[in-house]
Amino acid sequence: MKKAVAGLFSLVLLLGIMVGNASAETPLSASVNALMGTPYKYGGTTLRGFDCSGFTSYVFDGFGIELSRSSKTQALEGAWVDKSDLRPGDLVFFNTDGKSISHVGIYVGNGKFAHSATNKGVTINGLNESYYAKRYVTARRVLDDAAYEQLMTDN
Repeated sequence: MKKAVAGLFSLVLLLGIMVGNASAETPLSASVNALMGTPYKYGGTTLRGFDCSGFTSYVFDGFGIELSRSSKTQALEGAWVDKSDLRPGDLVFFNTDGKSISHVGIYVGNGKFAHSATNKGVTINGLNESYYAKRYVTARRVLDDAAYEQLMTDN
């Protein structure tokens, strides 16, 4: 029970950090927040369950931005971004299989990214968490400045 309460508290805290308050919610954060807790499903691209690239594709498709289907091919889209220059909406990529890029998430700010994790479904983690810090590969910016401004304007 303590673990469940601690987990719920952590989730609420992370969401609070990510969106500030309800009046400061952006279209991007609203989309991500609406999907929190959606289960992981290998090959999943719907609200019944997402894999990592299914999640990123689904979020961006909601804004009319088409991404390819796999994390490896999404890593070829847009423009390369240095980790120190990340902004919300950038895609972040990881090598979780020991071979090459095999995981993707959406940077949401404050050192955090949203993704569909095999053990938690759609969740938020920190780029500096040991597991992800060791596996970080690159980031890509798929939103041009006009799209970024539109997705980051408070609702």
